[in-house]
Amino acid sequence: MIAPAWPSSRKIARTAFESSSVASGWRQVPEEVPIAFSFYGTTHAVMMATPADLEDFATGFCLSEGIVGSAIEIETINIVPVTDGIDLQVTLAADARARLKVRRRQMAGPVGCGLCGIESIEEVMRPLPSLGRATPSFTAEDITRAAALLARQQPMNDQTRAMHAAGFYTPGGGVIAAREDVGRHNALDKLAGHLARNGHVGSTGAVVVTSRVSVEMVQKTAIIGAPLLIAISAPTALALDVAERAGLSVAALVRGDSFELFTHPGRIRNGQPIHVA
Repeated sequence: MIAPAWPSSRKIARTAFESSSVASGWRQVPEEVPIAFSFYGTTHAVMMATPADLEDFATGFCLSEGIVGSAIEIETINIVPVTDGIDLQVTLAADARARLKVRRRQMAGPVGCGLCGIESIEEVMRPLPSLGRATPSFTAEDITRAAALLARQQPMNDQTRAMHAAGFYTPGGGVIAAREDVGRHNALDKLAGHLARNGHVGSTGAVVVTSRVSVEMVQKTAIIGAPLLIAISAPTALALDVAERAGLSVAALVRGDSFELFTHPGRIRNGQPIHVA
């Protein structure tokens, strides 16, 4: 279907103060709206997000939440405007629909722990796909180049200075896809959905993000199948524990030609990374 278009940002009046001067004018700010994920008349989760790339968002959300195992298990995505938000109405293939029913029965009683669609602490720490050793290697230059190239593919952030981005980098092709959102998790879900819908194989490249490395970012990267996660900010200790177990290399705090490598350093060849003091 052709997705309806919603504005991703709008102009807001503002007053700028600088030193002793005051000036009136306008600032382009991002939109942030409630976006619901619904299955067969029941809402599964509601996220605050930028209303762009919504079919990618629905696909990536279903993949990262384990509702589907591949994009082919999603039959339709209907994008429906509702009062004060957007409802993404998803229908699934038979196997995925059966898994969703089981999951809903499990969610009927327990107290939630605050993550979308997650009903227990054990599921938050669910096992991830093993990224193994049969994956590409990268150079230190790949890592710094990926971050630099992603910065050039953020048109909404150029306008608003308030957006996160997630991109997919391949050593031979650069950043071949990027998605933006006010939420870092949303941007990565949108990227995952785009990759899945267009037949890109996650194991052929690296995920690069404009945020810190949290557990959720590690989990989503592992589900994409990328062996390397590159970030401009720092990781949490738990995120590194999960990345180590999953076989994911994490390079973070990328600044110019400097970065810090935390897990599975064997994938980085042809020179040592420069560590920031």
